[in-house]
Amino acid sequence: MVTTIGRIALSLLQYLGELATLVSETCVSLVVAPIRWRLVLRQIVEVGWRSQMVVVVTGGFTGAVLAAQAYFQFSRLGMKSAVGSMVAVSMFRELAPVLTGLMVSGRVGAAIAAEIGTMKVTEQIDALRSLGVHPTDYLVVPRVLALLFSMPLLVAECCAVSVLAGYVLGVHVLDISAAYYVRNMLLYAGPRDLKMALTKGLVFGIVIVFIACHQGLKTSNGAVGVGRAPTEAVVNGSLAVLILNFFLTFALNMVFPAGV
Repeated sequence: MVTTIGRIALSLLQYLGELATLVSETCVSLVVAPIRWRLVLRQIVEVGWRSQMVVVVTGGFTGAVLAAQAYFQFSRLGMKSAVGSMVAVSMFRELAPVLTGLMVSGRVGAAIAAEIGTMKVTEQIDALRSLGVHPTDYLVVPRVLALLFSMPLLVAECCAVSVLAGYVLGVHVLDISAAYYVRNMLLYAGPRDLKMALTKGLVFGIVIVFIACHQGLKTSNGAVGVGRAPTEAVVNGSLAVLILNFFLTFALNMVFPAGV
């Protein structure tokens, strides 16, 4: 038992060390190497623009079902007008960034790991080195910058669509007073909640892209490794999002205290 726990701990430390090495190499590349803006824009289209439909559908239906469940519970207490504030606060602080992170990890993280992993096993990365191009400069930096730009926007979009879906369902289907719905929503959800959502989205984006790139760069064993890399990237990225969300919730409540 002790031996097994020790092996798991050593494997985790090794994994975190490899991630830290990749992060440090990327930071050096951002400062030293020229940024390939064409690749960055191409990745923004791939990881940001083409992820919008998934994020919109997820945010819309989550906001709607959250409004419905809140209505069914709050109507017993005569608090139907509190549905809007509950939906907005829940989506901004927790659900929108977490769900967006999970969706992006599943779609973008898998694609990045598979693409880089295929390049690794077909020796395209070795070809880049032979041409004097560092793989981190060419493969990792554009994807990191694309996620840094796209992830907060996707989270904001998820928040907006979820709030709109909750409003439409609450006001036009469940017959909640529009004035009270909006008033309570604006009273309890403000810039502080938006700051928390965008900060979480930014952190999740950084974690997802580094995990996916690392998984792709260490791919081996041919087709078997290429098939395993996206799975491990999605699993590790999703777990990282859920675990980090717990610690970020406490940290951001201290960084952005009530009234800020």
